[in-house]
Amino acid sequence: MQLPGMTLLVIDDDDAVRQHVTGYLENSGFDVLQASRAEQGLQLFAKHRPELVLCGLHIEDMCGFELIRQIIDDSPDTPVIVMSAAGSMDDVVKALRVGASDYLIKPFSDLAVLEHAVRRSLDRAHLRVENQRIRERLERANRELENHLQELKDDQAAGRQVQLNMLPASPWQSGQYRLEHRIIPSLYLSGDFVDYFRVSDTQLAFYLADVSGHGASSAFVTVLLKFMTTRLLYEQRRQDTVGPIAFQPSDVLEHINRSLISCKLGKHVTMLGGVIDETNHTLTYSIGGHLPLPVLYVDGKAEYLLGKGRPVGLFEDAVYENHQISLPEHFSLTLCSDGVLDCLEGTTLREKEARLPSLVEQAEGDFSRILAELGLEPGQAMPDDISLLVLSRNPR
Repeated sequence: MQLPGMTLLVIDDDDAVRQHVTGYLENSGFDVLQASRAEQGLQLFAKHRPELVLCGLHIEDMCGFELIRQIIDDSPDTPVIVMSAAGSMDDVVKALRVGASDYLIKPFSDLAVLEHAVRRSLDRAHLRVENQRIRERLERANRELENHLQELKDDQAAGRQVQLNMLPASPWQSGQYRLEHRIIPSLYLSGDFVDYFRVSDTQLAFYLADVSGHGASSAFVTVLLKFMTTRLLYEQRRQDTVGPIAFQPSDVLEHINRSLISCKLGKHVTMLGGVIDETNHTLTYSIGGHLPLPVLYVDGKAEYLLGKGRPVGLFEDAVYENHQISLPEHFSLTLCSDGVLDCLEGTTLREKEARLPSLVEQAEGDFSRILAELGLEPGQAMPDDISLLVLSRNPR
């Protein structure tokens, strides 16, 4: 049974055909309007907006083709079935070109064919309307998606600019010491971060951090790292207003560890940091679960510094140790995130880590040459964030 409210319009000046068609369709469950003249049919169409029209091609008061044109111009989605006498196939073809959806040949020997044609045209019309609705919804969704993507790009651009503004100058020279860095994000924003700054007139501090994960959430933690180290340094300077201050790397890691846990961000950091005493030329450093360890290059030989410690931001009972070494007159110290290991030959992590000191030796501890040996280029797409920091004293 057809759904209630499904209205059809039959326009034909042959009363017998019109009444016969109307009666059969009403018995099939349709509400049927009928008109014997084209103008009357157009008035009924404008008033009732039927779902389908059946019309003859030869009506006294109007050409059937003109009738079809007016209906389709008024309502392009309404199907029109033409009823034509046998032998008028040229007219049928012309009607289909004008926009009719189907045709029937009079007289009707089997009215079931009529009902089938009506239901088929209605189904196709409904399918076209539904497809159009789907296209419109998709277009709206695409426009909304484009707007959201543009907002995301704008947010990322702003976040990227914040990160760039937080990074120190590279290269940076302070007395006999030179620091250079490069960060290559796997996405637009980076979860890697480096910083170096003067603690006092005779102290330099630096750190390299690798935040878990990628993208905006990890980049947000790098902002927190900058804030936390700056805040801790400010508090220390308030206590020690003259001379060197007690800015120990282990204290920094412990402070960040407590802060990240209390923030409940679900993020942790592997990092290492150090403080250089320019008077005694010593380096005090601490490790927070970071691999690879720093690589010290002296007199043509490169080797890892010793040290270990838990990742920062995971364990409330984590304890971080300070290690101290004397700095030679000529040396370089290479710090990098684990993304660098993806650039090294080897099938296992152990093989890749063993390769890093050899690479530093080949580059003679030089920042630019290390980048070249790793094959790192600006704008290069990488599977992981990569950061490199090289600290040197009186490089040759």
